Amino acid sequence: MPALWETGAMASLADATPSIALGSLDGRYRGVVAPLVDHLSEPALNRARVRVEVEWLVWLTTHQVVPGVRALTDAEQAALRQVVDDFGAAEIAEMAEIERETLHDVKAVEYFLKRRLTAIAPAPEDAGLAELIHFCCTSEDINNLSYALMVQGAVREVWLPRATRLVEAVATMASDLREVPLLAHTHGQPATPTTMGKELAVLAHRLGRQLRRIEGAEYLGKLNGATGTYGAHLAAVPEADWPALSRGFVESLGLQWNPLTTQIESHDWQAELYADIARFNRILHNLCTDVWTYISMGYFAQVRGQGTVGSSTMPHKVNPIRFENAEANLEVSNALLDVLGSTLVNSRLQRDLTDSSMQRNIGSAFGHSLLAIDNAERGLAGLDAVPAAMAADLDANWEVLGEAVQSAMRALGAQGVAGMENPYERLKELTRGRRITGEDLREFVGGLGLPDDVATRLAAMTPATYIGAAPELVDYLD
Repeated sequence: MPALWETGAMASLADATPSIALGSLDGRYRGVVAPLVDHLSEPALNRARVRVEVEWLVWLTTHQVVPGVRALTDAEQAALRQVVDDFGAAEIAEMAEIERETLHDVKAVEYFLKRRLTAIAPAPEDAGLAELIHFCCTSEDINNLSYALMVQGAVREVWLPRATRLVEAVATMASDLREVPLLAHTHGQPATPTTMGKELAVLAHRLGRQLRRIEGAEYLGKLNGATGTYGAHLAAVPEADWPALSRGFVESLGLQWNPLTTQIESHDWQAELYADIARFNRILHNLCTDVWTYISMGYFAQVRGQGTVGSSTMPHKVNPIRFENAEANLEVSNALLDVLGSTLVNSRLQRDLTDSSMQRNIGSAFGHSLLAIDNAERGLAGLDAVPAAMAADLDANWEVLGEAVQSAMRALGAQGVAGMENPYERLKELTRGRRITGEDLREFVGGLGLPDDVATRLAAMTPATYIGAAPELVDYLD
């Protein structure tokens, strides 16, 4: 049976104006990820290419690399750089028009800039300057530097600030809740109490470590020709120190020079960066699932900024959708980051185009991560801790103090105090498989023959006070 759109019974949404986005990042979530457009979109790639080509022309002429070619004046350099700053809708359309003729995106950038240079330096004797646009470059010389600048900008100007703000929010929650006792659950079973603040501090600490790795990321670049040998460069200007010129140029862009490549920069730095961001994502995923579970246990109430519909049929419900949305987007982001990292480090012999298609997914990988960060941050901002619910669970699980009692008995036994034999086994008999009350435990402790100071200390202990140094451990976040 043919689909409805094949029968002509249904209008095609593909014909709608303005165009309908195929993906959610450019559809319902556009507002959240829009800052990445300046860095990781197709027009951003072309703008970065224009920037690299302009800077290469300025570098060549300023350093008098080609004998007999004059340096560009300060005004001409400023005018060329203004082309980059003014790159917008009109330039995007013009570039697309040129590319329809060239059928080559980087060549279109070259022709676009030659038009601009002719207008900036129109004198007949300056006509030859245009030949230094894209001089001795293969497309990958321009592309690798452009992607490095784009990813660097996306990380430093968009992703890192938002990720840092999220981690700071988690750290603030950890500090605020450092004294709030919490029944721990290991393997899903009641375990040694902690505090909600300490548990959040663990996650903030883990996320912070990844941020520091990402902050220290290297962004590599190269400019050395079709197979990384400076063959064209030396054929054209044999007396120039091309490796030194290449290094100086790459570093002038704020990148680290890669001295040994094939036609492509090897992309290892990208794989390293994406692995770190994916690890941050996975830890954030862990935070989301933990907070989701605490909400389901009643330890957090979703009360602030509500007024939304939690369920279409059950009005009492406020679903933890921010954390669920974050989980899904983190998983999509990591799928993309993982395939980017595994694919980009491979290239057949001196060049294949796998990386060219693959790198066009970088924006989506960052977009889904940024969307998850936004959802997690908004989800956390809508929570209030419910200490009474945590206290109730603690009071229902006095058996967790069995660890404290048997540990005290072990210490006394090691000191030679009589009657402290088999402490683990005795507490196991008392506590395993059944609930005990505070009175049960105090009666047991009273019959052990403990020294008075130890007996008094243990008898005064409750699940809510058995939190060790948990509140002080939050200070390690500072």
